[in-house]
Amino acid sequence: MNTIKAYIKDNKNRFIDELIELLKIPSISADAAFNKEILLSADFVKKSLEKAGCDKVELCDTPGNPIIYGEKIIDKNLPTVLVYGHYDVQPADPIELWTSPPFEPVIKKTEIHPEGAIFARGSCDDKGQMYMHVKALEYMTSTGNLPCNVKFMIEGEEEVGSESLSWFVPRNKEKLANDVILISDTGMIANDIPSITTGLRGLSYVEVEITGPNRDLHSGLYGGAVANPINILTKMIASLHDENNHITIPGFYDNVEELSTEERSEMAKAPFSLEDYKAALAIDDVYGENGFTTNERNAIRPTLDVNGIWGGYIGEGAKTVIASKAYAKISMRLVPNQDWKEITKLFKKHFESIAPKSVKVKVTPHHGGQGYVTPIDNIGYKSASKAYQTTFNKTPIPQRSGGSIPIVALFEQELKSKTILMGFGLNSDAIHSPDEHFGVWNYLKGIETIPYFYQYFTELSSTENQ
Repeated sequence: MNTIKAYIKDNKNRFIDELIELLKIPSISADAAFNKEILLSADFVKKSLEKAGCDKVELCDTPGNPIIYGEKIIDKNLPTVLVYGHYDVQPADPIELWTSPPFEPVIKKTEIHPEGAIFARGSCDDKGQMYMHVKALEYMTSTGNLPCNVKFMIEGEEEVGSESLSWFVPRNKEKLANDVILISDTGMIANDIPSITTGLRGLSYVEVEITGPNRDLHSGLYGGAVANPINILTKMIASLHDENNHITIPGFYDNVEELSTEERSEMAKAPFSLEDYKAALAIDDVYGENGFTTNERNAIRPTLDVNGIWGGYIGEGAKTVIASKAYAKISMRLVPNQDWKEITKLFKKHFESIAPKSVKVKVTPHHGGQGYVTPIDNIGYKSASKAYQTTFNKTPIPQRSGGSIPIVALFEQELKSKTILMGFGLNSDAIHSPDEHFGVWNYLKGIETIPYFYQYFTELSSTENQ
């Protein structure tokens, strides 16, 4: 395995150029106008897996966007690693806030990435991190260093709820059979402080619609006499938190996992500067549920946030109007043991109950998923830890993430295997935001580290089975 650094050095420019070509494709799954680009991106991944050494690659049809399946089976008696990733990306809006076009990738040096970072939508989430695995496979197959079997399952709907994946996985259990699932769609604490994500929050995402009068009204003739849906909606949303920033939906906290003092103390060992955190976001103070630290609020506690709100006149100049309708998109990040479908029902019941009779309420669930915690005493985690130790010369810190990858719980339910989350991005990489980027160093470090996971997982599996 000592050839990996030399291989990366010899192929560095090609690795970067290939990723840039993939990032040029605006594979936005939330907008049907980009369906052609979705297919182009899927085809790019299929061809890349073929070139990297997979013996079998399929573009699998689903009710939605295609899933790419690939495999390299060298010995059915050896362990099998299933790699998951996604080729779809978030919308680039608001485009005017990007300092360079979101689908014209450029490499820029930053304070955190002095060697340069690739600025483009999807660079970190998840094309860059997914493509590390493709290049790691290329290294292992071309140099004869692949120690076990590998399968790939790359989807195109992660950013919109993975509905087709939920359809695909139960129908292809034998094809997807594995000993461990490997995902790089998370991050680490810092380039000099590696970490492994051991927990993910679940998600419930809904859209609400408030309807008042049957048409937009003159605010002078009707103001004060007819309910204004925008005013009503903002009051309803404000009531969803109390003075302690505690969510007020009845039953919302019934199944929330309460971590012990010891577990919270272990979490607190992760390096964190509140002042640096505030400075990076240009805020004067943090905000959240009373009684918890910033790192606890965004990892082990549930949240409710408005992701978008609109209604009425928002064009240039003034238009004195009471809108007929007002809308909002609301997401709830959930912790393990909170069932997202149950939370969605609780939200709908509560939101409808707090509306005055002067308006009508419609709650439309969009998508969701369960939270997930992976134990740190299994061989998958141990293998990942050894891999980071080998390339970073440091033991990684186990860390829970505030983000959601809903399909991880689905994998355990349907495929009966654990998921290991080896992320190489940073919190500062602006995923889902303007100027998303991924460090060149991080991209290459991922390619360097991943093959060691295969090596150690194969070795530990052999020891465990003796």
